[in-house]
Amino acid sequence: MLSEGHFDYISPSQPHITMPKVVLIVDDDEHLREIFASMLRFSGYEILEAATGREAVNKAISEKPDLILLDIELPDIKGPAVARAIRNNPTSAHIPIIGCSAFFGWEYRKEALDAGMDDYLVKPISLEVIKTKIEEFILTER
Repeated sequence: MLSEGHFDYISPSQPHITMPKVVLIVDDDEHLREIFASMLRFSGYEILEAATGREAVNKAISEKPDLILLDIELPDIKGPAVARAIRNNPTSAHIPIIGCSAFFGWEYRKEALDAGMDDYLVKPISLEVIKTKIEEFILTER
């Protein structure tokens, strides 16, 4: 219990508070970013957003999110090149990347995985599928 000028000590045996997992949503479609962000915030995630490939690489390196949802078609740099840039930086190389695109051919999936993405989902993507994939990559440590 807290009283004026006194703070309770949290002993090591007490459960610690875990920080919310951070997901970077990269998509040039602002409306789609807002939908994904709202769904994931409701599920307890902290959200970062990027509209371009350059912004995504910069945020991946500076903010170190727990996972990246990466659109394949961005206005400045294509998703596979963004994934390679993130993988080539030691600060961000470990971050799981899930490619997201309306392109459903096997060649798009192969290109995404060859570029270093960990998985590839075809839009439209349901909240349940996104949550399952995120849990697969980052929530197993909880």
